[in-house]
Amino acid sequence: MALNYVWLAFFLIAFLVALIRLFMGDTQIFSQIMTGIFDSARTGFDISIGLVGMMTLWLGIMKIGERAGMIQVFSRAVAPFFRKLFPSIPPGHPANGSIMMNFSANMLGLDNAATPLGLKAMKELQEINPEKETASNAQIMFLVLNTAGITLIPTSVIAIRQSMAIEQGLTGFNPADIFLPTLIGTFVSFVSGMIAVAVYQRINLFRGPIFAFVGGFCAIMAILFLWLRQYSPEDMALYIGLLGSLIIFSIIISFLVMGLIRRINVYEAFIEGAKDGFQTAITIIPYLIAILVAISAFRTTGCMDYIVNGIGYFVAAMGLDTAFVPVLPVGLMKTLSGGGARGLMVDVMKEYGVDSFQGYLASIIQGSTETTFYVLAVYFGSVNIKKTRYALTCGLIADLVGLVAAIIIAYLTFAGSR
Repeated sequence: MALNYVWLAFFLIAFLVALIRLFMGDTQIFSQIMTGIFDSARTGFDISIGLVGMMTLWLGIMKIGERAGMIQVFSRAVAPFFRKLFPSIPPGHPANGSIMMNFSANMLGLDNAATPLGLKAMKELQEINPEKETASNAQIMFLVLNTAGITLIPTSVIAIRQSMAIEQGLTGFNPADIFLPTLIGTFVSFVSGMIAVAVYQRINLFRGPIFAFVGGFCAIMAILFLWLRQYSPEDMALYIGLLGSLIIFSIIISFLVMGLIRRINVYEAFIEGAKDGFQTAITIIPYLIAILVAISAFRTTGCMDYIVNGIGYFVAAMGLDTAFVPVLPVGLMKTLSGGGARGLMVDVMKEYGVDSFQGYLASIIQGSTETTFYVLAVYFGSVNIKKTRYALTCGLIADLVGLVAAIIIAYLTFAGSR
């Protein structure tokens, strides 16, 4: 129901604002809205069709892993931690392995692999969901942790910063200096999402396996930082890409080899899973188009700008520094559209400079927050969930905490760039 009200609000607010702009003399506003809606509908269809290939590939591979018993291996590996966060998932259920692989792909920045793996996990969680149209506790926890998912290294943001630094004639600029601040920001967002859902579901987080996970991740952050800091941005991007590709391809090979050992017809298993992938990709088209056209109408009428200007006025009235206000559209847009937020990040860097405080903050926000509305619509839509319960609330809490954390981290680390 929450998504239903939000979706309606986008359209109704956009219509009212457009009427006001029309009465003020903007005769093009409704034409712009319709153009944006049609373009977004086409974009949603293109994205969905683009997912067909990836979904077909990854769900085919996952079917091999499931039959070969490798998914069960992943499930057992994460069982102590997942039993605390997902108490309703039966021990040894393949959803545990799919969730783990989805989180791993997100951490490595492999978006093309993460989405089909996440949809696979959601489908498996739907199999044990007693109320098929209502999101289960496990599905909500998974979705919120996915939207607040940890990204170890924001490779795309680093690449954009490097390109813009060259364009702006900067020398000696290190585009990877946002690595640790972004990592901290995304970790804070992940933990806040976990806490928010745990409060709703009354899950006790003061358990050994959860402390072990948090401590282990902090150790991984430290090791990655010490390892990567010695390399140039170009070498860093090279090693990051190598690490991610090596891990993912090694998983594929392990599935195939285990299938061979267990005398499974891996080709037929792949085809069976691939058929499910094709069907899933087609299923999400209406859900994706629905959310994208609503976001487009809201953006085109300038509602996002009005919100940001209002926040800026309030911050100034309190006597606080307003240097972060021009970057807020990046954070607000990221909950709606990753591509839109990326475009706004580039605009900020062009206007203020890639080495400015605003440029640093925009990069941290882009790397440490996620597209909550997109993920909510696509993941729940893929299994026909209509009642999302408190999933949106918890996802937005994680986004808000992540945004505030990014602002604080930027002030602590890059305040001298103002």
